[in-house]
Amino acid sequence: MTPEAGTIAQRREDVLAEIARAASRAGRHPGEITLMAVTKTQNAEAVALAARAGIVRFGENRVQEGVAKIAALRDDFPGLEWRLIGPLQSNKARTALQWFGVVETLDRERLAARLEAMLAETGEKLPVLLELNLGEEASKAGVLPAEVDRLCEAALGCIHLEVRGLMAVPPYDPDPEKARPYFRRLAGIRDGLARRFGQPFPELSMGMSHDFAVAVEEGSTEVRVGTALFGPRSKA
Repeated sequence: MTPEAGTIAQRREDVLAEIARAASRAGRHPGEITLMAVTKTQNAEAVALAARAGIVRFGENRVQEGVAKIAALRDDFPGLEWRLIGPLQSNKARTALQWFGVVETLDRERLAARLEAMLAETGEKLPVLLELNLGEEASKAGVLPAEVDRLCEAALGCIHLEVRGLMAVPPYDPDPEKARPYFRRLAGIRDGLARRFGQPFPELSMGMSHDFAVAVEEGSTEVRVGTALFGPRSKA
């Protein structure tokens, strides 16, 4: 079921207000944090409502699902930014390059090499985030913390990739405070990489509907929010 336009607009304002409060507690400016609408299982109509409510950045977990929505909406909403936030299989890499402006889930050297080879064909560049599996969960994608230095070095060696920062999904817990150590650790890993490689890596994509305020307090520059904008997600 598609949410009502007024509902999404009000939820957006509520999320932005919470971001602002969290930023204030951390001594940050709310303009440092971008709200991403996560549209997994949402239809194109719901995305259009979110775009009309003022949301510009959207995240999709699945390449083909995202392609259908982007194709349906790009004429009416040409200014939207689409990012891939789900695992990228190598056989979907070319399609992802055609439709997404940023890949936030670079998690292995082989994928970096494949993207680099395809980008070299056109000379285009692709902003990417390195995805970490901070909880070392077998069910989740992401490079392990002990291996991120090597992945970062490999990605920086790909001249058509722009490594913008890090992304992570901590182990789920209904208590948002349980995510704080993971968010803090991701920021620390980013800072360590910045010192080693002499680059700022300005983006930290962390925090979702139930814990984004804590993520903002710990330095997030992008919160990925689905349920808090669209309501409970239907099963896919």
